[in-house]
Amino acid sequence: MKKLILVCVAVTATAIILLAAACRTAADIKFDTAYQAVLLDNGSVYFGKLQGAGTQYPVLTDVYYVQSQVNQETKEVKNILIRRGNEWHAPDRMFLNARHIILIEPVGPNSKVAELIAQDKKK
Repeated sequence: MKKLILVCVAVTATAIILLAAACRTAADIKFDTAYQAVLLDNGSVYFGKLQGAGTQYPVLTDVYYVQSQVNQETKEVKNILIRRGNEWHAPDRMFLNARHIILIEPVGPNSKVAELIAQDKKK
């Protein structure tokens, strides 16, 4: 009988902990940097201002991504930070499926990415 009570208490405690974790709101996730790096499960990385982290469909605005270009003569690879929005459909935001987000990291204010974004904003 004591074992049954212990098992019931353990199962109830586990259920409460799991329920509390599942009920976390987007307000629980705060970023202290202006931009975040978002890695998706297809290997794409986007840099932008993330809103709604912790929801099913967070939104990334002011989006940038890295494009690699190869010089055919020297075979040198050059990475360029591209501002998203110049595509034919002129998107101003990305709605991301949270199931495809692998990780979110802050973009440091003194990082090369932050420096390139600041240069782009001055144009």
